[in-house]
Amino acid sequence: MANATVIAPDPAHAPSAGPTSAAVPKAVSRRLQSIDALRGFIMVVMLLDHVRETWFLYMATPDPMDASAIAPSLFFTRFASNICAPNFVFLTGLGAWLFCQNHGKAETSRFLLKRGLFLLAVEILYMSPVWTQKLPMTFWLQVIWAIGLSMIVLAGLIHLPRKAVAAIGLVIVCGHNLLDPIRLVPGDAFYVPWAMLHQRDLIALPFGMAAKTSYPVLAWIGVICLGFAVGPWFGKNADVEARPRKLILFGTALIAAFVAIRLLNVYGDKPWTAGVDGIHTVMAFLALTKYPPSLLFLLSTIGAGFVLLGLFEKAGSARWIGLLSVFGAAPMFFYLMHITALQVLYHIAYAIYGPNHGSVFGVDRIEWVWAWYLFLIPVFYVPTVWFSKFKQRNRHIAILKYL
Repeated sequence: MANATVIAPDPAHAPSAGPTSAAVPKAVSRRLQSIDALRGFIMVVMLLDHVRETWFLYMATPDPMDASAIAPSLFFTRFASNICAPNFVFLTGLGAWLFCQNHGKAETSRFLLKRGLFLLAVEILYMSPVWTQKLPMTFWLQVIWAIGLSMIVLAGLIHLPRKAVAAIGLVIVCGHNLLDPIRLVPGDAFYVPWAMLHQRDLIALPFGMAAKTSYPVLAWIGVICLGFAVGPWFGKNADVEARPRKLILFGTALIAAFVAIRLLNVYGDKPWTAGVDGIHTVMAFLALTKYPPSLLFLLSTIGAGFVLLGLFEKAGSARWIGLLSVFGAAPMFFYLMHITALQVLYHIAYAIYGPNHGSVFGVDRIEWVWAWYLFLIPVFYVPTVWFSKFKQRNRHIAILKYL
């Protein structure tokens, strides 16, 4: 199912001022804008995948994608969104550390707990009906659910030393694929918690309802811990001039580690084999498991996130950085708005044209997906700008902290 948006403690909520205030030191402003720009970039990419899901739903993209059976155009359209969820969760952990520097561990823990519970409620009470649209209900426990649970866990872990949080994150991210052979079935004693933690599966509920654990949470807990652990890189005393190069080098090292481990083909994801030609061999190499995210999936995507964050910091106050930051400053609003709008547009098209691909309506060519995507970016930009300004003007409204 769909990716969602990062719901992190916003470092702009520091008591001094928001990132656009003249009272904020230049280094802090640059740090905050680069983080918002990365969030914004990821959400713009995420929109492409959700447009694909809406108008190209009849073209299946299994996990991991089957490089021998999927067209390259569809493969790389889907592949582009891989960067989204890992970096959303990572930035959530980073945001928690930044929040903690201004509010202390006790207040940060309470905030993470309340916000995590809020996200669980949003996933169950709003997003699941939007996706299911029929009875009996299927509750899709997707990335908002995973972020919410990860925040709740982090609310407790932040009371440990930062190095301990980092160690927990590393052990989970690097070692969770060792648990892949453990497969439980309905009726087993620990089937439900295991489906929540590591095994993507369906949980039967009373009255014919069900819960689909699209995003088993264990690996995402590791990612949020690592995001929290790198917080000092973005602290007030960090070397802002050296940081971009440090970010790019570290991200490049993660990508290099992904390539090396993938070539060994013994751990970190399902094995791959060469394709019928060069492009299909590249596709097979890049076909990584997202549900739950494998070690190699996380190395490649978070590595790319580090590189982009470094490049965004190098760009400084460039106009396009400011444009991306608009999307990153109101992530929850953007997510709920664009998912809802896409569903409304789909049902209008379905009512007009009816099902033309089995039981669903869809466009006939992937180029129409790209066209719709490019059209919708400026369309969704306008309400996002409005809400970002509204949020800045009304910080006293408590619910806005969660959007």
